[in-house]
Amino acid sequence: MLRQSGNKITALYCRLSRDDELQGDSNSIVNQKAILSKYAKENHFSNTTFFVDDGYSGTNFNRPSWSELLERIENGEVATLIVKDMSRLGRDYLKVGFYTEILFVEKGVRFIAINNGIDSANQQDSDFTPFLNIINEWYAKDTSKKIRAVMKSKGEAGEHLCTNPPYGYMKDPDNKKRWIVDEEAAGVVRHIFSLCLEGYGPTQIARILKADNIITPTIHFQQAGRATRNTPPDNPCNWTGDTIADILERPEYQGHTVNFKTYKQSYKSKKTCYNPEEKWLVFENTHEAIIDADTWARVQELRKNKRRPTRTGKTNMFSGIVRCADCGEKLYYCTSKDFEARQDHFVCSTSRLKGKEVCPTHFIRAVVLEQGVLAHMRLTIACVANHEEQFRKAMGAKQKAEVKRELAAKRRQLTQAERRIEELDRLFKRIYEDNANGKLSDNRFQMLSDDYEQEQEELREKLLRLSEEITKQEEQSENIDRFINKVQKYLDLEELTPAVLNDMVKAVYVHAPDKSKGYREQQIDISYDLMGILPASLLNDLQNGETA
Repeated sequence: MLRQSGNKITALYCRLSRDDELQGDSNSIVNQKAILSKYAKENHFSNTTFFVDDGYSGTNFNRPSWSELLERIENGEVATLIVKDMSRLGRDYLKVGFYTEILFVEKGVRFIAINNGIDSANQQDSDFTPFLNIINEWYAKDTSKKIRAVMKSKGEAGEHLCTNPPYGYMKDPDNKKRWIVDEEAAGVVRHIFSLCLEGYGPTQIARILKADNIITPTIHFQQAGRATRNTPPDNPCNWTGDTIADILERPEYQGHTVNFKTYKQSYKSKKTCYNPEEKWLVFENTHEAIIDADTWARVQELRKNKRRPTRTGKTNMFSGIVRCADCGEKLYYCTSKDFEARQDHFVCSTSRLKGKEVCPTHFIRAVVLEQGVLAHMRLTIACVANHEEQFRKAMGAKQKAEVKRELAAKRRQLTQAERRIEELDRLFKRIYEDNANGKLSDNRFQMLSDDYEQEQEELREKLLRLSEEITKQEEQSENIDRFINKVQKYLDLEELTPAVLNDMVKAVYVHAPDKSKGYREQQIDISYDLMGILPASLLNDLQNGETA
């Protein structure tokens, strides 16, 4: 029996993954320790030290006890390493091969895998080691394939794939597969979205929450007894801009289950890759929404138009919203520490960068812009409040009953067209068979097939047109209802705030000034969320009862 020298240790290494637990007690840490202790004692290995990694996959070598053991091997402190079997070391044949064939040899470490009969002190026993490594990796690969298949099946069935619900939700105590609203966290999520509507960016929102002493999601999860991967910050209220941005971009807050947002290229890789949105699988209204669809959509649009403070630190709520009516580009917000509020203004970025020859100067003072938009919004709100049905008709949506009748008629036409196309397919098959059997002449077959093909092409065009009309009409009617509901919130609007502006308005278009009448006159077009541009002339006619 070979003996170890000096004060070097005999390392007894144990590892257990969650998958190993499913196989019963044979691989348990307690069982591994018993086997290793018995073997060390019977074979006179002294100075034993246990290294235990509980809950770590064999494909993952970033394990705390394994890292400590490697460090001690590198420092020459280990004489012998004993494991229950090769799979406890790991299930990546390249890495395990490196350790057993190179590192342990270079550092003079004797390696023993009890159940596999491997002892590096006996070269014959070690010849089969590479094959065992490959078999162990194949097991890990096969397990990964099975888990992926199960996850794919669950994801396609609309089940939640993440272990823990996002911040704002928690698992239903009576049904672990169901999410319910965590009111304390949901209140913070709503606050974050409202701050975004007020024009604040993620970093600014993080500062506000920190100043208000609101604890971070990690601390909230810990206090609720939920597991979390993130290390708790030193300051429990130390929010970051990345955390805020992640919350603002989560579609789950609309009440939807969103699966397959991420993937891993290989079971060996721990790097998370992101799928494009077209590969997501979305199941709508699977749990209670924290953020309504309109607010969600407006916030996503605002996030695309990020606003940066000027050098003075001043910002304006119209930044990112106001555009040139001629070239469509954004208007720059211009200010100075020496400017009074009435001197702050916007100017066309194209005119400023490329010259007046490319686009005429579109200049408007910020205070004038605010007054004009507020007046237009108040006119719009008054029209909706006082003349709702006329407003519906003017926007192209008739009375709901009439809309339903029109849609029903179009759907009937759609069904008839689909049936006729199927019938023409059958007729074409029949005349083809008659022509092949000699019952129908080639000339007659050609004439009939041309007629059928032309009729089918016309029907397909009709199908496409009807589908587009139905979709457009349904969306238009729905959007008007949603817009009217939104307007109801601001019936007593006296002051324009960033939150109101961002909720109601998608863009403001500023035209070049007109001085032909001897004074400066400037047109502003406001594109409202869900509705688009509402001309002031149309709104005035509604107010005066001049529309049909």
